[in-house]
Amino acid sequence: MARKALIAGCSGPELTTAERSFFRKHRPCGLILFARNCVSREQIADLAGAARECVAGEELLVLVDQEGGRVQRMGPPQWRKYPAARAFGRLYESNRGEAIEATHAVARLMAHDLHEVGINADCAPVLDVPATGAHEIIGDRAYGEDPETIIALARAFARGLLDGGVLPVVKHIPGHGRARADSHKDLPVIDASLEELSESDFKPFAALNDLPLAMTAHVVLSAVDDVDPASVSAPIIGEVIRQQIGFRGLIMSDDLDMAALTGTLAERATGVIGAGCDVALHCSGLLAGMEEVADAAPELSGAALTRLNDAFGALKAPVAFDVERAENMLEKALAAAP
Repeated sequence: MARKALIAGCSGPELTTAERSFFRKHRPCGLILFARNCVSREQIADLAGAARECVAGEELLVLVDQEGGRVQRMGPPQWRKYPAARAFGRLYESNRGEAIEATHAVARLMAHDLHEVGINADCAPVLDVPATGAHEIIGDRAYGEDPETIIALARAFARGLLDGGVLPVVKHIPGHGRARADSHKDLPVIDASLEELSESDFKPFAALNDLPLAMTAHVVLSAVDDVDPASVSAPIIGEVIRQQIGFRGLIMSDDLDMAALTGTLAERATGVIGAGCDVALHCSGLLAGMEEVADAAPELSGAALTRLNDAFGALKAPVAFDVERAENMLEKALAAAP
């Protein structure tokens, strides 16, 4: 049976009867989890298993935002505390080789936490290049303030996840680092020239354009499209993300409920798909909104379906690793945290 071009949330630690019916009827290609959905290892495994059962056992993306620092949906006391990305950037300033090794080891440890409960995609690493005066919504979620640092550490993080059987989702393509507003609450407008963006903001995404999944930024790049944010802009997705950056994987929108977007949820879903996103992301877990988005989202087909299948094809069995060494690296990173 066909799958919908939709990643949806759910309201709590288990699927309600109505949510099970929703997943059976609409067959979204993914489920995204938040802190409200993460209570214990057994509970998350049961939740992920129930969602997979609802789509008749087909492959399902089960995603979570597990960056570390401010963005860690699975946290203490059930799970380890992880530092924000900037901690690895601080290590990189003094010892690049050790920082890359630590980033890989910690990501591999994080992947272990996720894989054991049935989560197969992590909405990380953040590739945004922060600019002076930008809103703090990115802040220490960025590995550093220059593309080269971000590229080196984000690549190590992505390798660590993949080595642990978890897909990385790079974000927020084509770059949120210059935004002077939080796209959860407002529409950021970035007025930098295309040359400036190419020399900085786009570089990390271009360097990691071989990764399987990416999440868009709800930001206006006025040099390309002075009206629509990237998620609903065909010129930005087509000319910048696909052509200039060369990203070949599946593109999901950021959350449709964010205030940077306008219109009904159905209009937002239609807008992101029409602009070139492969999949619409809806996170609230509110059933009425889920239904509205699902009714508007098309069935996955063509290139979008191929990209999803390619992402699943990138999933490998976890490789063995030294847990004690990884935990020691984690302690070093935590000590370096801002």
